[in-house]
Amino acid sequence: MKTKTKDASSRGGGRSRTNDAPTGRTSKAKPGASTDWGKLRHRTDAQIRHGIASDPEVRPTDEEFWKDAKVVWPTRKTVVTMRLDADLLAWFRQQRGYQTRINAILRAYMKAHATGEPAESS
Repeated sequence: MKTKTKDASSRGGGRSRTNDAPTGRTSKAKPGASTDWGKLRHRTDAQIRHGIASDPEVRPTDEEFWKDAKVVWPTRKTVVTMRLDADLLAWFRQQRGYQTRINAILRAYMKAHATGEPAESS
């Protein structure tokens, strides 16, 4: 019997870190703002290139741009239970992605107070 591990390929969402295959999660994009994959599949390469070239937000890249690029894998998350003030949690939950925001705030605090020594594990 195989046991599933909790990596990106077994959880709903994102892409597999090994083969870039979809992992089953659907986009949370608003209706009307999502990609029409059927329409895109029927476009020629020339039509796609023209669409990209006419997009004012597209900024072309070259070899120099990618020269120092590095792959950065997201860090593994750990599930934790903690007690927070109700009003604080309610304030964070007003926006989508509140857990990511809490994580970013805690990381900024950690970096601001870093001493250069590894943290002790309890």
